[in-house]
Amino acid sequence: MSSPHIDVTAIDFDVLGAWMDAQGLPGGPFEQITPVAGGTQNIMVRFERGGAAYVLRRPPLHLRARSNEVLRREARVLALLRDTPVPAPRLVAACADESVMGGAVFYLMEPVDGFNATVGLPEPHASDPAIRHRMGLEAASALADLGRVDHRPLDGFGRPEGFLERQVPRWMGELDGYAALEGYPGPDIPGLEETAAWLERNRPRDFTPGIMHGDYHLANLMFACDGPRVAAIVDWEMCTVGDPLVDLGWLLATWPSPDGTSVLYGGVTDLATTAELVACYAALSERDLSAVDWYTVLACFKLGIVLEGTHARACAGKAPKEIGDLLHSITLNLFARARTFM
Repeated sequence: MSSPHIDVTAIDFDVLGAWMDAQGLPGGPFEQITPVAGGTQNIMVRFERGGAAYVLRRPPLHLRARSNEVLRREARVLALLRDTPVPAPRLVAACADESVMGGAVFYLMEPVDGFNATVGLPEPHASDPAIRHRMGLEAASALADLGRVDHRPLDGFGRPEGFLERQVPRWMGELDGYAALEGYPGPDIPGLEETAAWLERNRPRDFTPGIMHGDYHLANLMFACDGPRVAAIVDWEMCTVGDPLVDLGWLLATWPSPDGTSVLYGGVTDLATTAELVACYAALSERDLSAVDWYTVLACFKLGIVLEGTHARACAGKAPKEIGDLLHSITLNLFARARTFM
């Protein structure tokens, strides 16, 4: 029944089968059980049962403090998006009760038929520059779709009041917290204070709240195998209700240039330019994009500080030195990129 690559202790298929039966889902033996690779520590397993295919997503075997809460939030958002134009994994059913599967919540979704462009391009994408160019516009279009969804059914999901005001203090506080790691000499990031001050001086006065993905970049998009369309936005761990233009800034800050170079990942050439992404989003959204550079600088600032955390842990011997050094260099590149937008 199981693949040797799956830690079957993480998924009790007898329990899962009984729960699926109670949901009225097709019964029968579990077949074609295979792990699904992802960029997170969450466990994903694809299987078939009763002629239908599913992907189960649950937290890691050793639960972290907020593992279950994060999965519950993901399931709430995917349930809301199920009947919208937003390309997202289609939720089948969710179990928010921790007692069902040994302390972990979980949900079932339909498998996504698509590929991750940062891993490799299939045909016809690999040999057609026009398709690759259009992929960028589709990424902006999918984000605009998300920004139009009514967030009000997600009552209590985020704290949009004061959202932008909290950003710089929140992330400077995160950076200060790294000082507790023994061996970390402190941040050596040219332009850090200058960038923080610029963000505070130029912060937009107001915004229209909406659903945020929270980590919107090329590696978290699955593209359709037959064309440039986004098949699904994946990895909703960071989702909240805030300012959706932060997602647009994140996309712009991490977006590969047309020659394929990027602060995070490279290799995909002939993509649309960041100016074209902004124009595409603007054509599909009623949001005020006059401060789009501010959102891009915020993304560089925030992501740089997040990556510096791994560098700090590496200095303390809690992460590989080469990874820490690499991410510190990316942090420096992000702050240099922020200066070009400032």
